[in-house]
Amino acid sequence: MKGPINIWRLIRIGATFARTGALGEVLHAMNAPPLVRVTTRAVSWTFAWVGKRGDKSLPPVTRAVTAMGPAYIKFGQILSTRPDVVGEELAEQLQYLQDKLDPFPTDVARRMIESELEIKVDDVFSDFSDPVAAASIAQVHKARIRATGEQVAVKVLRPRIERAFRNDLDAFHFAARVIEVLLPQTRRLRPQDVVNHFENVVLGELDLRQEASSASEFAENTEKDAGFVVPRINWGLSSRRVMTMDWAEGIPANDLEKLRRSNLDLEAIGNRVLHLFLAHALRDGLFHGDMHQGNLKIAANGDLIAIDFGIMGRIDEYTRRVYAEILYGFIQRDYKRVAEVHFEAGYVPADKDVEEFARALRAVGEPIFGMDASHISMGRLLAYLFEVTEKFGMQTRTELIHLQRTMVIVEGVSRSLNPHINIWEIARPIVEDYIARAIGPKAVINDLIKTVKVLSRFGPRLPELAEAALINQAKPQKEVDRARPLRAMGYVALGAAITLAAVLIEALL
Repeated sequence: MKGPINIWRLIRIGATFARTGALGEVLHAMNAPPLVRVTTRAVSWTFAWVGKRGDKSLPPVTRAVTAMGPAYIKFGQILSTRPDVVGEELAEQLQYLQDKLDPFPTDVARRMIESELEIKVDDVFSDFSDPVAAASIAQVHKARIRATGEQVAVKVLRPRIERAFRNDLDAFHFAARVIEVLLPQTRRLRPQDVVNHFENVVLGELDLRQEASSASEFAENTEKDAGFVVPRINWGLSSRRVMTMDWAEGIPANDLEKLRRSNLDLEAIGNRVLHLFLAHALRDGLFHGDMHQGNLKIAANGDLIAIDFGIMGRIDEYTRRVYAEILYGFIQRDYKRVAEVHFEAGYVPADKDVEEFARALRAVGEPIFGMDASHISMGRLLAYLFEVTEKFGMQTRTELIHLQRTMVIVEGVSRSLNPHINIWEIARPIVEDYIARAIGPKAVINDLIKTVKVLSRFGPRLPELAEAALINQAKPQKEVDRARPLRAMGYVALGAAITLAAVLIEALL
């Protein structure tokens, strides 16, 4: 029955987008062919009467998305980080999507807390406020712990939100498959992977223990970062549907009028926002994946306080090195090296011409560097870069797109505090330091030591593997089969050689 139900859901989505005036913008952003545009419009307008009206004060796309409910609002947020999929203009509109819904009653939240934590709210908290913020998945209450007097933020999932999201996820998967069939040119963007990414993010957010874990790990990584604070998780008052953490007292980063009236050095704070983001991404491989103004507060002493850790970005060490080399190549204006890195990492098909790709990258970078510092824009750079990578058939890299789009958001936050910020001046020392640590001679030694540690775990089995390889080699076999044990012996020999080399290096250090 899911097929017919999902078809009806798609029709209702199209009807809502038609009724709110968003359909044309979406079809344009997806570069839909004329036949698809005509068919979609005909079906959608036929059923427009079943579509939702939405808030007329909002732009068409955000109006349609908010009208469809929490899952669509969250999906819109995720798509705002994917300009490669929806286009820069639509991503910009979705970036400022209003993630505010009517709160659910406080007494319902209290009952959920008591059920989840097996406590009496009035016994544990001396104060427990009405909702101070309500979003698509959860809402937040300000409370005070009776025993210690500490102020905390208590986040509670919306009732029955898990079931609602699972139903909508079925429709999203179905829609992705339909889009790939009707719009073959979108396959490079991998719509089904986009939905899978969204599902992973949402399922993580629907278990507040995962968000608490991310916040805790992020706090450990950044505890030595001067001027940056991650509120402490109260594990004893947290569970799957409830999360309690220290209350973040400060001025929201989007309250620019209040910030300007303060005595804070906004230029220095703006520089620090970008500096810290790049440090987290390159140094730790874990960064705040939704670091817009609403998720940052500025304390009275100028410290940055991050909140809402439902969306976190992760990139492995190899990808960090690739990204750093690409960024460093642009900073150095070494477009040949940037092109080579793309090919070495397998991001661009090997049958393409590296020299031609380098020339295309020069056309991306040079206009940016010709601008005044206050007009240099990461957003503009990425817009050009997406055009070039599409031309050269580069497959979408979800983790890099997330990182790049978050960097655009962070750049916007930084520029709102310091309009004259030069992102390349801020980025250069961080990238250079990372390059020196991750790609220089020290990095080679560290990689060898890590290899030794991995091999040492299999040390007791190396003689056994070598003996098995030699026994197999002694058996009469066809020449074509002999390659396998020979390769096995080669691997053992290589492992032993690496082990010896690394041990010698470690001994010399």
